[in-house]
Amino acid sequence: MDAFRVLIRGKFDGLDDAGRAALAAKGGDLMFSEAGTFTYDVNATAFTFRCQVPAGPDDDEKTAKARATTALRAHGLPCRDLNYAVTDLRAMRVRRKKR
Repeated sequence: MDAFRVLIRGKFDGLDDAGRAALAAKGGDLMFSEAGTFTYDVNATAFTFRCQVPAGPDDDEKTAKARATTALRAHGLPCRDLNYAVTDLRAMRVRRKKR
């Protein structure tokens, strides 16, 4: 699969009650998807956002970060202090057990 998996860790910036309700409605799924999913602490101050973005033949980590940031911003929740971890699935090797 030609994709990147991106983890964005950060903090919510002035999340109001409506934002907290929207966040709670999104659930706390741990799956990677193009729309992205959130997990967050009890007070909804710190979060981890997981998303999977497509990878073209010439795409790099910078492109993956930009696409993941776009997915994060699409949720409309204010955030700051973002840190990224990018995994290029094109570079992963799968070892199969020999029978």
